[in-house]
Amino acid sequence: MNPAPLFSPSSEPFAPEWSSLLRYQVPAWYEDAKFGIFIHWGVYSVPAFKSEWYPRMMYQKGSAEFEHHVATYGPHTEFGYKDFIPSFTGEHFNAAEWARLFQRSGARYVMPVAEHHDGFALYDSSFTRWKSTTMGPKRDVIAELAEAIRAEGMVFSLSSHRAENWFFFNGGRAFDSDVQNPAFADLYGAAAPLTEHGFIPGEHGHDWLSEPYPDATFLEGWLGRTCELVDKYRPQIVWFDWWIHHVAFEPYLRRFAAYYYNRGREWGLGVAINYKYNAFPEGAAVFDVERGQLDGIRPLFWQTDTAVSNSSWGYTKDQDYKTVPALIADLVDIVSKNGSLLLNVGPRADGTIPKEDQEILLGIGAWLKINGEAIYGTRPWKIYGEGPTSIPAGAHTDTKRPAFTGEDIRFTTQGDVLYATVLGLLQDRVVRIRSLAGQPVKTIAILGSACVPAFAQGSEGLEIHIPDDVTLSPGLVFKLTLSH
Repeated sequence: MNPAPLFSPSSEPFAPEWSSLLRYQVPAWYEDAKFGIFIHWGVYSVPAFKSEWYPRMMYQKGSAEFEHHVATYGPHTEFGYKDFIPSFTGEHFNAAEWARLFQRSGARYVMPVAEHHDGFALYDSSFTRWKSTTMGPKRDVIAELAEAIRAEGMVFSLSSHRAENWFFFNGGRAFDSDVQNPAFADLYGAAAPLTEHGFIPGEHGHDWLSEPYPDATFLEGWLGRTCELVDKYRPQIVWFDWWIHHVAFEPYLRRFAAYYYNRGREWGLGVAINYKYNAFPEGAAVFDVERGQLDGIRPLFWQTDTAVSNSSWGYTKDQDYKTVPALIADLVDIVSKNGSLLLNVGPRADGTIPKEDQEILLGIGAWLKINGEAIYGTRPWKIYGEGPTSIPAGAHTDTKRPAFTGEDIRFTTQGDVLYATVLGLLQDRVVRIRSLAGQPVKTIAILGSACVPAFAQGSEGLEIHIPDDVTLSPGLVFKLTLSH
């Protein structure tokens, strides 16, 4: 797969102003890719308790993580988050093996987390001593993954969650802990205090206020770190978590976007920025929905980021896994609405990817090997689909709806072909598509089968009769040619 140039050579460089940045165009490779892999791997994989927010919650008195930490590791003055780093060994981390797994999953781009909220960098950062090249694995994880991912023909991307470090460890200010030790301030950050409301404004979608306000030193450091990631590793997507929509980041986002987009022009590669909520104006970057979908076709390309687990992004000992059919249905639904799916896995601290995560990825890959033409390179039809299942729009809604049924059908197009995918399990061997009542169909095939189904059209829609030799399973795809 050859990444397409972002702009023609004659296009003007970007300026750090929204009027200039709104000239941005999503690269064709990204719109065609449709499916990527996210990787949350870090020091939080050592305690492997509850979620990757353990480093924050272990300092929140009254939380399950706080109680677990004290009972398991002792007082926070004697064993703080920094003390997990020596156990983050990554002795079985093999970037080539990871990349081969992701390639077999059918993913077209891969995005490791370069730095999470905890402030520990998985790359050779010149801004911090808290990094994987000198501590823990003592390897440049991002460099190794970039090389391996590209060697497998996939697009390398990365994410930065650095913004949230400003407040992330603030619970440690409320009692005697290592967060208050100046010797570790360069890991724990400002640990800015809570507001009078008792939560971080904007956290997980709460109404936005403007506190705690990061200072200029932190913001310039955020910009420097992010530009360094761009220069050292040449990612083709840079993904940001939610806190960049704090008012303080606005001028820095403009500066970064102009720098990054201009670097993409220099490289001759199509690049993209992912953002949540309203951090960027529509069209200046690619909108991302965390653990949720949209309820209709969005004219501008967008993305869902979610995980194979309902309970955590990072590895934990007790994961609540999603199923392969459910994830395939989500993928098809997202693509039918002009989106892409970024699916996360969480490796263990030793660098192994859990068997359950691997089986899910390989299950999706097996489906895509047969049905990928209904996904890769497609575009939305005039409607996204039909069926009884209602999809709530927005973040953190993926567990708030029923499962898709055999009546839920999604459409994608490629050239003169229309694909109709049945999201759930059919109850009988007749598929009824009401949306095709007034659209004459010439031919129908079933992807992965040589059997040719009989079909009939009437005022109530299209009826497809599935031959007995075809196994009924979720994700059955029909390839239709229509009369014009």
